[in-house]
Amino acid sequence: MSNEKLIEKMNDALALELRAINMYAHYSATVMGINRMQLAPYFSKEVSESISHADIVRRGIVKLGGIPVTERNNKDIVHTTDYQVMLNEAYDTEKFAANAYTAVMDLLKDVGDRDLFDAVEQICMMELRALEELRLLTA
Repeated sequence: MSNEKLIEKMNDALALELRAINMYAHYSATVMGINRMQLAPYFSKEVSESISHADIVRRGIVKLGGIPVTERNNKDIVHTTDYQVMLNEAYDTEKFAANAYTAVMDLLKDVGDRDLFDAVEQICMMELRALEELRLLTA
């Protein structure tokens, strides 16, 4: 099996992580009001998590013989100081990421690289946990 489609899907996930880094860093800096005390550290933590995920995916792409993207996903980042809008945008971002990693895992099953599969599976589970947390925060 050619790794072309897998590399493409991994690059899609990487581009989403690069976007998430920018979005969460922006929201960490711009969140205002009483919610800033809780949300600025939360968004900063998400930046660190996205950097870690991007590194794992980037290395996986290279391992498979591909070239990792350097440009973020082109979906606009909403500029706002409204924490509810930020949380809704974060929810959408995590939903896209969870779907992207699920697609990667489906293709990784046939590659036979257990280490890479396990690493992506862990990322996928973290995205799903983040999605559930954000669902509760936006309810």
